[in-house]
Amino acid sequence: MQLNTARVLLTGASGGLGHALAHQLVQHGAQVLLSGRDAAKLQALRTELGSAVSLCVADLTQAAGVAQLVQAAQAFQVNALINNAGISAFGSLQTQPWDSVEQVLQTNLLAPMRLTQALLPHLRSQPQARIVNVGSVFGSLPFAGFVAYSSAKAGLRGFSQSLRRELANSHIQVLYVAPRAIQTPLNSPAVNALNRALGNASDRPETVATRLLQALAQDRKEVHIGFPERLFAWLNGFAPGLIDHGVAKQLRTIELHAQTLNPDRQP
Repeated sequence: MQLNTARVLLTGASGGLGHALAHQLVQHGAQVLLSGRDAAKLQALRTELGSAVSLCVADLTQAAGVAQLVQAAQAFQVNALINNAGISAFGSLQTQPWDSVEQVLQTNLLAPMRLTQALLPHLRSQPQARIVNVGSVFGSLPFAGFVAYSSAKAGLRGFSQSLRRELANSHIQVLYVAPRAIQTPLNSPAVNALNRALGNASDRPETVATRLLQALAQDRKEVHIGFPERLFAWLNGFAPGLIDHGVAKQLRTIELHAQTLNPDRQP
């Protein structure tokens, strides 16, 4: 897809990766409709980027928010949707409040599915269209301490693959991008401490944004960002027992960091 002719709906625009994507999309000549729940952050981003962007404040976990954003996207004549909005939750499943689990599934999986479904008729009316789903390496490499998040991102990957096959005879292409850890406020202090303890690498939002837009411009179908994470993701599909063994050796460290979130409850 030619980015200088793209009219992009970017969800989660007020977050770290969203901020980087918005800047790089505008630099490439795209027109961008920024969406998020934080009106002040969106307004600040529009001030930075100028007339190339428009705003729509909406909560995509609510039907009214999806309907509001779809109406704005149609008026904007969107031809590319980047489902970037997401939240994380670290901790053992046993000690996590169920509300937190539901929120992760709703935000990371159900909301992008619902928005995509609602926008499909409009996207079909465009000469060409793209759907980009921002997943995670944990969608291909489910990890202890991130049960809800891994499940949601695995579901998003499955959604991307099945939707791509369903739209194979159309002019709509689907891209799934799976970054490893990104250096954003989405990571809690406990997650940052865990990454340091395990020696997990992380990428700057600008690096991930660059890779995502390269994949979009090249009409890629699926991209995993980061090595050796993409190798481990492949191994998990080919020989999951090897990954089980590797994570088992890290489990005590994960449990110790997860326990700091709920010190009165044993994992």
